Amino acid sequence: MKVEMQLGSEKLSIETGKVAKQADGAVWVQYGGTVVLVTVVADDSDHDLDFFPLTVDYRERSYATGRIPTVYGRREPRPGTSEQLNARLIDHCIRPLFPKDFKAEVQVLCNVFSSDGTHPADVPALIGTSAALSISDIPFNGPVAAVTVGKIENELIINPTYEELHASDMEIFVSGKADAVMSVEGGGSEIPEDEVIDTIVTAHAQIKEIIKLQEGLAAVCSNAKRDYASKSVESDLSDRVRDLATSQIRESIGMADKKLREDYLEQVQEEVLSKILEDTAVEVDPNAAKDTISILSEIEKEEMREAILTQGKRVDGRGVTDIRTISGEVALLPHTHGSALFSRGQTQALCVTTLGTSGDEDVQRGLDGETRQSFYLHYNFPPFSTGEVKRMMGPGRREIGHGALAQKALEPVIPEKEDFHYTIRMVSEILESNASSSMATVCGATLALLDAGVPLKRPVAGIGVGLIKEGEQEAILTDMLGTEDFLGDMDFKVAGTSEGVTAVQMDIKIEGVSPELMRRAIHQAKEARLAVIEQMNAVIAEPRAELSPYAPRIHSLQIAQQKIKDLIGPRGKTVQGIQEETNTTINIEDDGTVEIAATSAEDVKRAEEKVLAITAMPEIGKEYTGKVVRTAPFGAFVEILPGKDGLVHISQMGDGYVRRAEDVMQVGDEVTVRILTIDEQDRVDLTLVAVGEVPVEELKIESSDDNDLPSDRNGPRDFRDTGRSGYRDNRDNRDNRDGRDSRDRRGNDSRERRNNRYDQRDNSRDFRSRRSPRIPKGRPR
Repeated sequence: MKVEMQLGSEKLSIETGKVAKQADGAVWVQYGGTVVLVTVVADDSDHDLDFFPLTVDYRERSYATGRIPTVYGRREPRPGTSEQLNARLIDHCIRPLFPKDFKAEVQVLCNVFSSDGTHPADVPALIGTSAALSISDIPFNGPVAAVTVGKIENELIINPTYEELHASDMEIFVSGKADAVMSVEGGGSEIPEDEVIDTIVTAHAQIKEIIKLQEGLAAVCSNAKRDYASKSVESDLSDRVRDLATSQIRESIGMADKKLREDYLEQVQEEVLSKILEDTAVEVDPNAAKDTISILSEIEKEEMREAILTQGKRVDGRGVTDIRTISGEVALLPHTHGSALFSRGQTQALCVTTLGTSGDEDVQRGLDGETRQSFYLHYNFPPFSTGEVKRMMGPGRREIGHGALAQKALEPVIPEKEDFHYTIRMVSEILESNASSSMATVCGATLALLDAGVPLKRPVAGIGVGLIKEGEQEAILTDMLGTEDFLGDMDFKVAGTSEGVTAVQMDIKIEGVSPELMRRAIHQAKEARLAVIEQMNAVIAEPRAELSPYAPRIHSLQIAQQKIKDLIGPRGKTVQGIQEETNTTINIEDDGTVEIAATSAEDVKRAEEKVLAITAMPEIGKEYTGKVVRTAPFGAFVEILPGKDGLVHISQMGDGYVRRAEDVMQVGDEVTVRILTIDEQDRVDLTLVAVGEVPVEELKIESSDDNDLPSDRNGPRDFRDTGRSGYRDNRDNRDNRDGRDSRDRRGNDSRERRNNRYDQRDNSRDFRSRRSPRIPKGRPR
């Protein structure tokens, strides 16, 4: 079965029943030349867990773009950053749509088998995931769909190509059901808040059409949904736990300190468990302890939501629009290039800026080829930040996702590489966390960048906005806590400047939100963001005038592309020698850009002089001081640049007749010359300006008597009197420095004239002699 529709500039097709038929659901999705196979499989048995074991994997195969992996073993490496971000994106879209009581392990695999290098595979992968779940027997409250929206020259583009994304002012990924938006992620160049919401509305109109396509497929191919056990707690146990704990849990509302509140609730839990377990085994279910903990969580959620909706009182005692206490500090770390500590309530981020050269750029390889980033941000979330003990491993999806969001928020204000020649690496160390650590990273990174002297266009701040929704009652929470995130219905992160939004991310735990609610939330976030920026400006408002003394000094210069090989030298010997001698780092680009970096400005200057000496190109009219490397009967050759010499003809030496070049200069002499011409073959003609300290006008050249001159140089036929014509004739003889080519030409000219005379003599024979040719001897008539 195959269904198709037009989506943006290409045709979208979804096919099932052809491949992977043993999976619970499998679809073959094609968009342009990009093909994704999505499979879904659920375990046959439910697990007694307090979470839903959903795994989403997104993998890009190298053969999809006709490449062989470059890693050892030539197999695909572990998923890269873009793969993990896409997997996380799909997870956020579909997780809220599974029934709460369904606890069977579900695995979603999205394999990109073909890529045309034009259309990204994230949207087809999400659509394929929804379609595969919809036709399978796995319980799923879908379908769901997604599109990416870009903007070029104020025109919105649905599912832009890679090329269009690079030129776009925004990139927003939107997913949703037919009646509501499920998730939003993306950013742009200081987009007005209302324009963000209007873009989401435009995307949702396209999403509705894609959902119709999936519904048509599911109507023909879907399987009956499997049964699963809906777990319930005995009413007697629930009533008893509520009697024991409700009033005590209610007392926790208003406790500002996270640790004290958690300790208090843990004590309540222990007391309630102790009393429950004292009951006889006949009266109490064997799983009473686990059920009791579940009931206590429900009570905490109900009391928190009730206090917010009816009293406007939050877990820590704040009002719904209040922001936690903010503090900031810069230049904490003395030997870094820039550092800042940003705290908002009990969320704290230590951000560090490091400046590097072009050789430090981050190289990302994806389906669209290789890209280089001169600004990138890494986010670390150690277990002590939440008071936990966990095994330390590499960055997980959460860390990669939070870092990518903060990086996207800051990118629009980072100066162009042409204006600020540094590669910038930001690192955020989360020292304490009680929600919105990614937004704290945005704020702390802004302070650290200014402390490092990076000329940002404007400061960027971020804020997290939450939602509590019960029926018709709604409350939008500014700067939400971890508990409000966990027990609430929405996490809407908004980052931007005073001029507009640079990044957004929205995840929900309910089945969608309306555009009107998002519009209210994003404007409430703007008010909070402006208040945060004001407090950040009180810490540091402008970039420092001077870079850290430990930051490299970088100078960029341009050389001719044909000189790159001379600068590099055989096996890099020349450039390596300059680096070692001057204690610098030199990067050479293919376009001839040379970047010199060192901690000392003097070292940079020394290296620059050496680079220019090697790569300088001769200029007409410019004077050079060089050494005479060889003499010839018609002149002398002077090295004006390393490996580059020019000819000073004898007609350009001194103020009198010059019989020999050796009368004016010797090999090894230092002379000052000026370039007269450079021909198409890059040969240089020079004129002498001075020998050592003596200018040409003061050179005393002995003139021979006219009787001693060659016949072609007597009187007015002196070589100098004929202008530069004789010199230009000799210029062509440089490849044969002894002048043999000239003599050969003179000999050829003589032979040609002699042959012409013979031809004329033959032509003057009379008619009789031509009519009676002479018969050679020895031959019969």
